[in-house]
Amino acid sequence: MHCSCFQVLAAALALVAGLQLLYLGLLSGLHGQDQRSHYAGLFRGHGRPLPWDGHKERFERVLAGGGTLDASGQYRIYHDVLQATWGGRSRQDVVLVTHTSLGNLHHAQQLAERWQGPISVALFAPGLADVRLATVMVYALAALCPPVRQLFRLHLVCPAEQVATFPESEDHPELGRLKSCSDVYVRLARVGAGRRNYAMDVANASYPNNLLRNVARRAVGGHWVLVVDMDMVPSEGLREAFLALPRAPDEGTPGVYVVPAFEIRHTRRIPGSKTELLQLYQVGEIRPFYEELCLRCQAPTNYSHWLNLPVGGPLRVAYEVEWRDPWEPFYIGASSVPPYDERFKQYGFNRISQACELHVAGYRFSVLSNAFLVHKGFKVASEFHAQKDAENQRNKVLFRQFKQELKAKYPASPRRC
Repeated sequence: MHCSCFQVLAAALALVAGLQLLYLGLLSGLHGQDQRSHYAGLFRGHGRPLPWDGHKERFERVLAGGGTLDASGQYRIYHDVLQATWGGRSRQDVVLVTHTSLGNLHHAQQLAERWQGPISVALFAPGLADVRLATVMVYALAALCPPVRQLFRLHLVCPAEQVATFPESEDHPELGRLKSCSDVYVRLARVGAGRRNYAMDVANASYPNNLLRNVARRAVGGHWVLVVDMDMVPSEGLREAFLALPRAPDEGTPGVYVVPAFEIRHTRRIPGSKTELLQLYQVGEIRPFYEELCLRCQAPTNYSHWLNLPVGGPLRVAYEVEWRDPWEPFYIGASSVPPYDERFKQYGFNRISQACELHVAGYRFSVLSNAFLVHKGFKVASEFHAQKDAENQRNKVLFRQFKQELKAKYPASPRRC
């Protein structure tokens, strides 16, 4: 009798255990099905049209085309893997042009929030793993972030031997965990955590900054252009204020509009107005761009004069300055300004060379009154990779050659660098 009771109890316990296992299995299956459904929806839209479906079709088509090689044959360019519709605007606008690796792509969120206008981005992926991750994250941005679909034209650049392909869902299960635009930017910020400026994950890979600037600029059309680094933020309302700026008729002398650049401690909120900037400047939380690394590289901007200008009123041209070596200003210019020399890569002389050509070509440099840019974080030598000085020396030799070439390119110009 006791044995029979024990057998019944054991059978009951076994049944309960079996039911628990069955419940856990069903729960796990439902969770997995939910994840797969969300993931499939991200890539296939659940079979119904979604706002980003047109971007998906373009993305697939551009990648399938294999891209084009740059003039050197070293890099493969996929133009407009994402293409916002701002290119067809009838009114002349200002396009924010920038370049980045995956490590800084998360800064696109604040750029879009502050600029609120057309943005052209060239994204560099140096190796196979980077190319694969780049296609996934760009696709996630298009699928989950409306501002990206509305404002961005994005171009993918990689070494010539790399070929980008459309991301298939089964190859990237981690994407199923991305449910919102903020999730995508958090993931991108993790990708960039701890990376040093110009440090590439791939051996012997060079960051082709000037090529990237030119690639992003080609999408501008006839609009004005402001070329910045990805981790820089413009002042609030800069785009609208510039478009309302009265400009004298072109008298045959080309010009650009200089936007003073600053850098701020990482812990500080980026100022939106010149009043906020001045408050931070007075307590040492903000300073002129490159003040510690290369004071001469920004000195002709004349920061002391700019900081003491009257605050308020509409944006205007405050004063003009002459180019002096090694000034590398940030500016708003016409799309017809000379392109960047693509031989300059990694650190040193990439922007200086283009500013030097503007000077030799006869351009005027007009400084704007209330407009500014802010770089996130103080620029210090310890943030750079170990090869910085060697790269700077190599590019210095190239810059000497570049200046000699300008003499032949502009034989009638009395200006020299």
